[in-house]
Formats: sequence, structure tokens, C-alpha cells
Amino acid sequence: MDSPSTSRPAASSFRWIVCALLFFSTTFNYMDRQVISYLKEFFCTPAAQGGFGWTNQDFSYLTSWFTAFYAGMTVIAGLVIDKIGTKLGLAISLVIWSLFGVLNAFAGSLVRTHILVRSAFGVGEAGNFPASIKTVAEWFPKRERALATAIFNSGSNFGAMVAALLVPWCLTHYGDQHGWKMAFVFTGASGFLWLIFWFWLYDPPHSQKRLSQAEYEYIHADDEDAGDKVDGDKAAKVSWFSLFRYRQTLAFALGKFMTDGIWWFYLFWLPDYLKKQFGMTKHQVMLPTFIVYGVAIVGSVYGGSIPMAFIKKGMPVYKARMLAMLIIAAFPLVALTTQYFGDVSRFGSMASVLAVAVICVAAAAHQAWSANLFTTVSDMFPKKAVGSVTGIGTAAGGVGGVIVQLLSGYLNDIFKDHPQTAYLWMFVVCALSYLIAWSLMKILVPRHKPITDL
Repeated sequence: MDSPSTSRPAASSFRWIVCALLFFSTTFNYMDRQVISYLKEFFCTPAAQGGFGWTNQDFSYLTSWFTAFYAGMTVIAGLVIDKIGTKLGLAISLVIWSLFGVLNAFAGSLVRTHILVRSAFGVGEAGNFPASIKTVAEWFPKRERALATAIFNSGSNFGAMVAALLVPWCLTHYGDQHGWKMAFVFTGASGFLWLIFWFWLYDPPHSQKRLSQAEYEYIHADDEDAGDKVDGDKAAKVSWFSLFRYRQTLAFALGKFMTDGIWWFYLFWLPDYLKKQFGMTKHQVMLPTFIVYGVAIVGSVYGGSIPMAFIKKGMPVYKARMLAMLIIAAFPLVALTTQYFGDVSRFGSMASVLAVAVICVAAAAHQAWSANLFTTVSDMFPKKAVGSVTGIGTAAGGVGGVIVQLLSGYLNDIFKDHPQTAYLWMFVVCALSYLIAWSLMKILVPRHKPITDL
């Protein structure tokens, strides 16, 4: 194993600084992404009343096209990041999504123009997770990867929380006609600040001068593949098509396909649900959505720590990961009760509180699931393939997201006069997806078998 050069500190915990950088990158990623959900009411307001006059289906087309481009580009982004390295790859990704996030403010009122800009925005956003998961694989031993992934992945919730406060404030402070534009400008431009810290602080482990020899050896303590010990941020070439020969690739992709769309639903449709189910205004949805995404942070971090408890008791890493995911997959079943507790005629003013509490549990479970699901890639594949496999899985998750967005828009138009029914069916989908996903993954990969022949 190569070791870092001389002039390193005697001790360090620099890998957690790297984790913090990934956290804030993911925060900006989701803050920019979440803006659109708080603008739906204005976009779907009739033109005669000052809005854009969109339908629910129009809005679902916008989110679906974004999701589709995001999904398609994650495959390419994973390949590119494996080739050019995480430092440059993540930086390019952020520049693209931040730039088109700002440009969204100049898209006007036409659906197709927003679709074009938002699709380009999705191209940029596609690089965040392949780069981040690959960075975690390079910087953390397997026993810590789920926790590190959980921490940086919680940035998706923190970004959504910031958007929950910022976007309604923009609409109130600047008025609807200008506020929607300022929301895109503020969120898009803020991401460029992150680049300063990324280029100042980040280098791959081998060339990181702030990394001690002891921490470097700890990071590589459980590397199984000889290629994993080649420490750089650029990897040897891996044939993309060769990855499809492995059941492990399909298992990860199916796990993402079945469950990613659920989080997209909570991101893009939760404010709409609260408005239709409980008659909330754009100001009133701020607190409950803020709470949901805040609780999801707890779920993400705690969910990432569950496998560590099993591993400390001597359980093999992959077995611990799958057991944790099975436990987590049971919690979204509470979503089946959302509309029962959200029945105003039964629970009165407490209905919204009870429904939001149920959604909090389901959202927290998703983030716990996601942190562990991402980590299965670095459990099974050498570091040189992590970006590519993550890209394939995230693309599959995006396809699932497109289906969920279109289904939600379709049901909301079909049950336009009874949106409670539309959301009842959506919560059934949200509840059952995780156990189905876990079962499919377990069938494909019943026991741990790391890939060593790439």
C-alpha cells in the first residue's frame, strides 16, 4: 500500500472534514432541487389570477423531465467521475446545477421552457451522489461508511429544510411575481460559495497533507481488493457493460428503483398534500415541511449507525447491513395510516399534526434506508467501480422517480375533486416499496460476495 508523503500531522481526523464538505454539497443540491415544490401553487394558479395556469399534470411533466435527465446522466456522471476523479467531477457538477438553477429565474411562464432549463439543471445535479459515494469509499473504512454516508446524505434533508423557509419567505417578501425568481437566484448562486472550501480543503487521501499516517492506515485497514489500495482520486478503467454481469449491480439498481421515487414524492408533493388535505396556505406549510425534513436527518444519521452496532458484536459487514435495512424497511408501513389520521372529520384540528407525525416516521425511515443502500455498493465493489455502479443505481432510482411523479400527477387530476383519494393511493405505494425492494435484493444477493475480478 502506498502511503502519504512526509510532512503530515502526527494525528488527524480529517476524513470527517471531508464528510462535512459532502454534507454541504448535498445541502445545496437538495435546496436547489426543492425550490420547485413550493412554487407549484403559484405555477398552477389560473393566469387570470396572476399565476401560470398550469395543471397538476403539467407540474408532473416538469418534475418528471428533471428526474429523467437526472437519472440518465447519473450513469454518465459515474463513469466520468471514475475517470477524472472526485475533486474535479463534483466541482463541475455543482457549477452546472448552480448555473442552471439561477437561469430558471428567467424561464418565464411556459411549461416547456421550464422543462428545458430544469432538465439541464438535472444534468448537473446527477454528479453529486456518484462523486460523494466514491469519496466516502476512498476516505472511510467499511465499518464507518454507512455512518459517513448517513451524515452527508442528511444534507438532503437540511437543504429541504432551508428551502422550506427560504422559498415561502421570497414569495412573501418580494410578492409572487418576483418572489419565485428570487428563490431560484438565491438558492442557485449560493452553491458557488462551496467551491471555495472544496478546492481549498479537498485532495484524495494519498496527496492530502492534512492527513496523518495513522489515519491513512486506518482508512485502508479493511481493503479487500488490491486495487483499493491504489490511492488516487482517478481510477483504472472499468468496462461499464461488464458491471451488468454481476447480480450485485442489479440488486443495488432494483433497490434504488423501488424506493428513490418515494423520496421524490415527499420532496415535490408534500407541500401540495398539506394544502389540499388541510387547506394550508403557502406560509402554513413552512413549519410542517421543515419538521418532516428535520426529523428525517435524525433517521438518516441513526440509520447509518445501526449496522455499526451489529458489526461491533461480530456480525459480518454485509449481513449487518441487510439486517439493518430489513428493520428499517418495516417502518414505512406506518404510511398506510396517513389518511386515517389525516381525516379532519375524525380528528379535527389534530388531524394535520397526526398525519405529519406519520410522514415524519416514513421520511426518516427512507433516509435511514438510503444511507445503508448506498453503502452496499462499496461493500461489494472495489473503489474503482463505485462511481459507475452508483451512477447505474441512481439512474434506476430516477426512472422510479419519473414513474412516481407521473402517477401522482395523474391521480391528482383524476381525483381533482377528491385529492384525499389520490394521496391515499400514493401513501400505499410509499408504504410497501421498501419491503419489496429488500426482498428483491436478498433474492439476488443472498450472501456477501465482494467483486474481485474487475
